[in-house]
Amino acid sequence: MRPTTPYSDDLGDQDPVAAMPVTCERIQRLTTGWSEAQFERPLAPGKWTARQILIHLAQMEIAFGYRVRMALATASYAAQNFDQDRWLAAETSVAAIDARDAMLALNRMNLALFASLSAADRAVGLTHPEYGALTVDWIIHMLAGHQIHHLRQLERL
Repeated sequence: MRPTTPYSDDLGDQDPVAAMPVTCERIQRLTTGWSEAQFERPLAPGKWTARQILIHLAQMEIAFGYRVRMALATASYAAQNFDQDRWLAAETSVAAIDARDAMLALNRMNLALFASLSAADRAVGLTHPEYGALTVDWIIHMLAGHQIHHLRQLERL
């Protein structure tokens, strides 16, 4: 049974491991050739810019990849909450292309791990203070849907 995440509607019935490289390739193709001004456009007043979205995507590759690795390596692993806005604010000087390229590289690394996991590995549990009991599979689905969600934002820009 497919796990339900906040981004399940974005992922739909796609396989998350198959969807991620397609999404990442679309992000790369979409943003290749953008000017600095294009990367600094916000979705709406007070919303993140394209550059900030790319930084956020790279940060989420770090966070979700770390959580999967820790769940697989640590009995009774409990993930920690973090404030995504504070994390983003700590890295304001990262260039858009650097963030995009980091996200793409980190995703390739995460995908290599995700694709190697057995059904038992994907069923490994962990806890999260906001979401409760989760599995590695839930994280993989969450990451894939999250990428699609932000790809759609970049497409609107």
